[in-house]
Amino acid sequence: MTFSLKRAALLSASALASLAALPAVAQEAPAAENPAEAAPEGEGNTIVVTATRRAVSLQDVPINITAVGGAELTEKRIDDVRGLAAFTPGLTILDTGPRSTGSIVIRGLSAADVGVTGSNSDNAVAIYLGEVPLYQDFKLLDIARVETLLGPQGTLYGVGTLAGAIRYIPNRPDPSRWSANFHGRVYDVAEADNPGFQVDATFNIPIVTDKIALRSTVGYYNDPGFIDYVALLKEPGVSLPQPGGPTTSRSAPLGTPAQIAANLYTYKDANYEHTFTTRNTLALLPSETIGIYINYAYQDTSTNGRQVNGAGVFGTGRYEAVSRYLEPSRRKVHMISGEVQIELGDIAQMVSATAYSHQKIRSSADVTDLLLDLDYGYELFPQFSGFTRSATDIKQFNQEVRFVSTHGGPFSWVIGGFYNERKTNGTYREVTPGLPEFYFGPVTYSPAYPEPIEYASFNDSKVIEKAVFGEGTFEITPQWQVTAGARYFDYDAKTNGGITLPLLEPVPVLRYDTGGGDSGQDGVVWKFNTSFKITPDLMIYGTYSEGYRIGGPNSVPPCPANLDDVQNACALPNEQFYGPDKTQNKEIGIRATLFGGKLQTTISGYHIKWDGIQLASQTQYGIAGITANGGSAVSKGIEATMNARPVDGLTITGSYSYNDSRLTQDVIGLLTIRNQNLRGRPKNIRVNVLDGDRLPGTARHTGSLGLTYDANVGTDAVLSTNFTATYQGEVLSRIGGRAGGETIPDYILARASIGYRRDKYEVRIYADNLFNKFAVSSVGEDLSRRIINDGIVSRYYTNSVVTPRKIGIEYFLRF
Repeated sequence: MTFSLKRAALLSASALASLAALPAVAQEAPAAENPAEAAPEGEGNTIVVTATRRAVSLQDVPINITAVGGAELTEKRIDDVRGLAAFTPGLTILDTGPRSTGSIVIRGLSAADVGVTGSNSDNAVAIYLGEVPLYQDFKLLDIARVETLLGPQGTLYGVGTLAGAIRYIPNRPDPSRWSANFHGRVYDVAEADNPGFQVDATFNIPIVTDKIALRSTVGYYNDPGFIDYVALLKEPGVSLPQPGGPTTSRSAPLGTPAQIAANLYTYKDANYEHTFTTRNTLALLPSETIGIYINYAYQDTSTNGRQVNGAGVFGTGRYEAVSRYLEPSRRKVHMISGEVQIELGDIAQMVSATAYSHQKIRSSADVTDLLLDLDYGYELFPQFSGFTRSATDIKQFNQEVRFVSTHGGPFSWVIGGFYNERKTNGTYREVTPGLPEFYFGPVTYSPAYPEPIEYASFNDSKVIEKAVFGEGTFEITPQWQVTAGARYFDYDAKTNGGITLPLLEPVPVLRYDTGGGDSGQDGVVWKFNTSFKITPDLMIYGTYSEGYRIGGPNSVPPCPANLDDVQNACALPNEQFYGPDKTQNKEIGIRATLFGGKLQTTISGYHIKWDGIQLASQTQYGIAGITANGGSAVSKGIEATMNARPVDGLTITGSYSYNDSRLTQDVIGLLTIRNQNLRGRPKNIRVNVLDGDRLPGTARHTGSLGLTYDANVGTDAVLSTNFTATYQGEVLSRIGGRAGGETIPDYILARASIGYRRDKYEVRIYADNLFNKFAVSSVGEDLSRRIINDGIVSRYYTNSVVTPRKIGIEYFLRF
């Protein structure tokens, strides 16, 4: 989809003018679409959630859960999971831009280096869209609320969880009435050359009254980006990537203005985001005891660059990248699912969810520094550069069946089964323009490899997971309940791959099929929980729960039998797979509603033991990134939330979390560092991590504080103002800050808005990152990569940065 920005601005201005002329009617809250699945915010501060597979008020849930309602998602402009972390204690997502979802960490359970490329899935955290496990970051459009469950949840959910679960609860079709919602947003981003905009709409259409209905949501996001790529090659293989020639200083200029103009060019706002998204649900309600929901969702996200700067190399600025190539990425996903809910008399409700998804990821990145780092002598070719072509296809099928008791009495239960099959097919190529001709003279390329490829690989994998889960709850008294649950899991993983080394042959057609392997495991995890209501508005609870994350294949092709030291990036047999890791979570908490409902608060403390950690490591050949098991750790902390309404119209929300996560066992040779002090060429050496080293990727302290004031300004009209500040504490980039790791500084961001609303429409002016704070959110590579290799300045090390100030206007129209 391509839209004219000028046209979008004119349409938005026209729509705003027409909204101002609409008649005023008393405001109505959006109706709940399905009480059991999408219960809304109730009267006062009450929020009804379904985290325990039953609709209960948030005050009565005996586990640690936070819920963000649809109104708050809109008020705070939380468009996706990356925006959710600032308001959810215990949840960390280091924003790395639209190229990926971003790595999700709950309660410090991550031992991987932080990065600037993020992740498009994370099996430490279960993410659900309604009843379906979600492996793509869909936009939060037409969502009733988002529930975040902290701690393992494998006895209630199909997907096993090591750390927790996030549930997107969408609004259901309503077969009783027609409705429509429209939303538009136009804004300016500091450092961007063009404005951005977003448009979305939701339609609810009763087809047969009270029996059949369709709900459809569609949206388009056009974010302009703000990172300029200032050193792109005009003609790869011919233009000089460093026109000024060899240097001994990282701050030396790329060359004279004339040299730069002859070889390089600039591309503005490369990290733009273009996302088209839609979600459609057909509800079939043949009787009061049967509900059938057929869902189709699609999302397409594209960008041309990463949200990084060059960390000052060549004297570049805060919002300038120095990659030699644009680094585009495109992610497309189709998901179709069917959900069936049947009331089995007065005994139980059966829920069956079947889903199939297909995700395609196509991306490219500058790989020049990696290839130079391998010391194959490529720097002898002055015009040397390289980029990647990466293609990943993920096909997923899953089936979950769950029975939830409805017979009443002191005993209740949940039991279910889960099947998940995930197939991944990936290809990877490193293209080096001009390099074969430099070595061999004129080269004839084959149809299979029609461009100068230095290295290529493929890797296919298949993971099948099966599980049976359940739990039972007994009410000893109306105030005191105890729960016990268990989960049995079994998984099998297979992988196959191959590598190609075209530069070893004058005609690049050589290919090695390197075979593969098979791995799997089974096990049982447990849960015990109890809660006691001291008063109807004061509850204490305690939980012991075990979690796990399945193992699987590494996305690196297995090594061939005829290994040599040249251009191999492959996995030895002991590097092809990694096993599951497990957690033991102990937690106590208190929920309270005080002062006649004017204050709601939750405070919890936890202690998590983590064994067999899935750690980021490297292969022996080619230093390719893989996952390995090793060591143990402990994570402990405190989490608190608060929602207060001290006077009419004023709402104060707040959250705070403290996390201390550390290794409790040495891991020998885990990290790799570039050692520049050895004689001859620099070498990569291994570095140990030790008992007591702090884990990376999570801040010790995070928090948020928001104030919203609603004032009546006439008949049936409200003026709403909001100010919110969020705090992100300092984060380590590598375990213990070792091996070139560093401490990423803390920062505070502020946002504000003022809006005018009536029954049918609302207009709001807002600012995100109100004070235009510059902050680094993550780093790529470690400090040892900030080197000069034979006079060539490495650009491997980069910084992800937070989005600068946005100022915009948005409107809502409801029918």
